[in-house]
Amino acid sequence: MVEDFVDRVVTLLKDRSHGVLVAVVQLMTQVLIVEQTSLELEPNYAEEYGSPCQEAFVKLVPSLVKLMRNVIGGGYAANDAGGATDIFLQVHILTLLRLLGTGDVKASEEMNDVLAQVATNTETSKNSGNAILYECVQTIMAVESDDGLRVLAVNILGRFLLNRDNNIRYVALNTLAKCVMEEKRVVKDGLVQSNAGEGANNAASAMQKHRTTIVDCLKDPDVSIRQRALELIYHLVNSDNVESLTAELLNYLVLCPREHRSDICSRVLRVVEKYSPNDRWRVDTLITMLTIAGRESAKTVQSASIIYISRSSEDLRAYATHKLLKAIRDDDGSQKGLLIVGVWCIGEYGDLLLNPYSYTPSASNDMTDFSGSGGDNSSSVSFSASDTASVLQTLEEVIGRHACTEDIKEHAVTAFAKLCERFANSGDTATLNKLQELVKKNSKSQALELQLRSCEYDALINAMKGMKASTTSSENDIFDTSAGGGLSEGVITAAKEALARMPVVDLSVMNKQKTSGYGGIDDDMVGGLDDKLVAPASKKNDDLLDLEDIFGGGASQSMEVATSSNEVSANGSAPGPAPASDMDLLSDIFSAPAVPANTPSIPAANLNGGGASYDPFSSMSSQPQQQDVTPLNAFAPAPTSAPATASSAPPAMDDIFGSSAPASDPQNTNIIVQGPNHQGLVIEFECTKPEAMNNAKSNLVAKFKNTNNAAIHGLSLQVAVPKYVTMEMSPPTSTTVAPSGGNSSSPVTQRITVTNSKLGQKNLMLKVKLSFTFNGTKVDHMATVSGFPAGEY
Repeated sequence: MVEDFVDRVVTLLKDRSHGVLVAVVQLMTQVLIVEQTSLELEPNYAEEYGSPCQEAFVKLVPSLVKLMRNVIGGGYAANDAGGATDIFLQVHILTLLRLLGTGDVKASEEMNDVLAQVATNTETSKNSGNAILYECVQTIMAVESDDGLRVLAVNILGRFLLNRDNNIRYVALNTLAKCVMEEKRVVKDGLVQSNAGEGANNAASAMQKHRTTIVDCLKDPDVSIRQRALELIYHLVNSDNVESLTAELLNYLVLCPREHRSDICSRVLRVVEKYSPNDRWRVDTLITMLTIAGRESAKTVQSASIIYISRSSEDLRAYATHKLLKAIRDDDGSQKGLLIVGVWCIGEYGDLLLNPYSYTPSASNDMTDFSGSGGDNSSSVSFSASDTASVLQTLEEVIGRHACTEDIKEHAVTAFAKLCERFANSGDTATLNKLQELVKKNSKSQALELQLRSCEYDALINAMKGMKASTTSSENDIFDTSAGGGLSEGVITAAKEALARMPVVDLSVMNKQKTSGYGGIDDDMVGGLDDKLVAPASKKNDDLLDLEDIFGGGASQSMEVATSSNEVSANGSAPGPAPASDMDLLSDIFSAPAVPANTPSIPAANLNGGGASYDPFSSMSSQPQQQDVTPLNAFAPAPTSAPATASSAPPAMDDIFGSSAPASDPQNTNIIVQGPNHQGLVIEFECTKPEAMNNAKSNLVAKFKNTNNAAIHGLSLQVAVPKYVTMEMSPPTSTTVAPSGGNSSSPVTQRITVTNSKLGQKNLMLKVKLSFTFNGTKVDHMATVSGFPAGEY
């Protein structure tokens, strides 16, 4: 029925009454909003009805432009307020022009002149003029305006930043952030060329001119101003200003509230990964960040710091290890992330600490000095050599503190074991003996992980020295001894390899983790980093050790690799020696314990619950089992010489053809799909299959999480699906979402049941509209959710 009133709107625009004009402009605005909402929520709306209101109102753009000029020229002087003519009518007309000019080049060209006139002639001494300018800036950024007009809009926002009113400054920062995101979206979509020069006359270069003013907002006493400035700085970082802006971020990291530090550290990591000018600057920045906020840094930041140090040159490794040693000595034990990275590097590259280090940066490779020492950046950096006793004393002080966590102690035990190999040629027998004593110190620890690793590392150190480790059992020792009673060369070599340096981690591992575990981070949003890395699938014959195993993230995969090396085939012969890999050597340092060394060799089906089943059709061999000397089974006892018969080791027969046990039902595994995230309200969908015989049917449970400090009221979620999907939707458990983390907060959920009639041909996709009230303001947001696994939903 709206189309019937379009013709009457044209005649009302010619009225001279202020009230009539305001009413008709608001009517046109609401009609366009309703029509656009219908187009977004109903996929077939455009095919059936089209957009008749948009097409009819676009023809009225010249009339609206003429009306705007009359208002600016004083045609309605009776409604002057604060030096501006008819404020409300101007604001409503600008809003209507924004709706009509979005995506329409011709309409945008017709309104460019009047927008420039409003932007240049409006008085800014009163709030009334600022309100008109703010609406004008929003219209300029939304329509297809030229670069000169966009630069003018950015300069207006820059003037807003100099205003004393915090409300105006907040609005300016918020609008500038939206402008940057829009610019990046346009470049990403290929609508404009992204290789514009530094002095290009566009909005992006104009924003860089106001960079100093934005950075000054980080010192504002108002926390909301600081947070909006921080978000904007993330978007302004590029390869040209990364050093200066990162320095400002680190300075703010010192002063910001503790609850914000984790997010800032993750965002700085993303900035460093993307725009770092060189490896030394990257490592220096990460170490400085850990010294400031190592307590709040996520494990992803710690893992990335270790990976970048391990991938660097030997010279840079020496620099990082020396600097970390100095930082650990200066720390009071509160920066857990710094201690973990530092202890790991000292254990891995402790031999580099025994030599002095000096570095003089060249003029072309100048770096920003984060150390706080001041002075010229081109001054040389030097560290004196440390002796083995002082390095050991530093580590002892770390684990001797009352606040030392179990994670740090686990890394310290590994460092002690590795330093036994690093300092083996130092000639300091007292330090080497003390290192082994520190390793054995936790052999009776109540923490199972510390106790297990202590015993394992002690056995490795003894094997590296060629010593036998005696036991209290009837057996002579736990090692495979040679005929002369000593350790075989294979055992000694395997022990040395287990304590040798780790191989360099390939960056492809990190890239795979980013795409699968970071939570779908957009490069345009330099932040929102998820705090959990997903360990990549192990590759065959891959010698790259995932550092996430050290932090306890790769237990299952490492366990699988460790078990496979001890598998015995059903015909009684041991498999051929597998290629040695460091995943096998370290056997997942701090993950679930592997098979004990003194456990007799048994079929793999009993080790891993049917990982390699018994084949009854294979030939029976009367030869005794021969256990290969591999890095993992080198310390196991020699097996008893007995034929491998079915009665001696009854296998778990899953299938007569030797197939492995069936995997767990994937339908019972819950899949989490990220939904919209808007103004502190985060939605994720937990997807399950309720019926085993009906894969087309799925249950989606929307879980609402409020990351704000205040509650969200009036929650409403509307969902639209394509034609081939049927949907049943239950009401939410509550329309009020309390801030997450509170003791009284309970999760708010809403169940959606969908049936995809074209499963396997077309994937599930949701169009959601989210409405809620926060701090008295009504918020509406629309988004598309399409991250469901292909072929399953």
